[in-house]
Amino acid sequence: MADYTHETYLSPFTWRYGSDTMRQLWSETNRRRLWRRVWVALAQAQSEAGLVTPEQVADLRAHQDTIDLDRALALEAELRHDVMAEIRAYAEQCPVGGGIIHLGATSMDVLDNADALRQREALDLLRGRLAAVQRALADGIDRWADVPAMGFTHLQPAEPVTVGYRLATYAQDLLADWEALRTLDVRGKGIKGAVGTAASYAVLLDGTGVTPAALEARVMEQLGLRAFDIATQTYPRKQDWQVGTVLAGIAGSLYKFAFDLRLLQAPTLGEWAEPFGKRQVGSSAMPFKRNPIKAENLDSLGRWVVAQVPVLWENAAHSLLERTLDDSANRRIVLPGMFLAVDEMLVQAERLLSGLVINEASIRRNLATYGPFAASEPLLMALVRAGADRQVMHERLREHSLAAWAVLGAGEPNPLLELVTGDAVLLEYLPADAIRDAMDSGTYVGDAPQRARALADHIRGVVG
Repeated sequence: MADYTHETYLSPFTWRYGSDTMRQLWSETNRRRLWRRVWVALAQAQSEAGLVTPEQVADLRAHQDTIDLDRALALEAELRHDVMAEIRAYAEQCPVGGGIIHLGATSMDVLDNADALRQREALDLLRGRLAAVQRALADGIDRWADVPAMGFTHLQPAEPVTVGYRLATYAQDLLADWEALRTLDVRGKGIKGAVGTAASYAVLLDGTGVTPAALEARVMEQLGLRAFDIATQTYPRKQDWQVGTVLAGIAGSLYKFAFDLRLLQAPTLGEWAEPFGKRQVGSSAMPFKRNPIKAENLDSLGRWVVAQVPVLWENAAHSLLERTLDDSANRRIVLPGMFLAVDEMLVQAERLLSGLVINEASIRRNLATYGPFAASEPLLMALVRAGADRQVMHERLREHSLAAWAVLGAGEPNPLLELVTGDAVLLEYLPADAIRDAMDSGTYVGDAPQRARALADHIRGVVG
């Protein structure tokens, strides 16, 4: 086997993005180890049916984890078939059982069940990562549930929210992703032969009293994996698309959080910031820079993840008749790549959330600057309750707001409070003190703190 170093091209997923644990799951060695697990399960079921001996099964099991990738790749160079090469390499290690490896099977009986096992294990790893992100979010929600901050719609100042409530929006999206992960039912092909009819097994089992369906059930029981009732040469490639869609959903939720963080870290707002290391460098040219590089990395990977979903859709839609091989090459790239990218995104998101910097001084500054505009709504309601005409009051407040915007645009402080407390028409209905109380935007957050905390409690109950 070639000794790959940085002197040749390596995928960034080989060393830069994703965890060592996820890389091991998608390694070639682990892939072949799973193939052998399927072969052993098949041999065991065939032994119970009286087709092979217990000694042959024991021989296969004894060498199940003795992967010799160098030998298998050398054989593949001659045979041009990776599964047959692994069968030969395995058989060379098993003098007693080597002759019955893969009996009655087609390649995809092995590959697709192994792929399902690998995906299921990788999904379990992501569940743990997602749970850590959710716990970090729940902690942040509780910590900042009561801290009012300027809300924005259309990227324009709107009404106040709280920092915890904003975090709760990301947590709610990720709860939907958690549920999608929880209910994702990854199944194997089963043991069904070349076109899914189990014809080879029917011939093999003739006279044994064991049906192909019973043999399949026994194999899948040993693997701890459900099988599709109907399969062709492969399991339905729609499953890959479903898995990819769930991964893309997680990536999308993290993308939104990261994009919002990037906006809020801009000095014009300056409310949130990534943790920044003591010796971290923000720019090779501008020493003062503190760029949101982790959030940008999340968004970059997220775009790549969602771009792979159409490939999986096409694999499913283009799987002509009982099978075509035009999915094989891209699945070797797309599936591990998506899992590694989402793995990386979840790890980085948990670190970002655990170290998230909330600048309350900037939050108060922005509330003082833009909050009076939002406070015009509760003031309008207070005026109407005092007997004023809503439409008349709306127009007066609109005119005052536009005048205040013009002053702000000139670099002066927001004069809206002074304008409305000096308006004789408004003072006919409310005294100046009551107008000031209505204009306290910091209290205009509704039940956001309670809703946010309730979600944080729910998260802990769901993910632990």
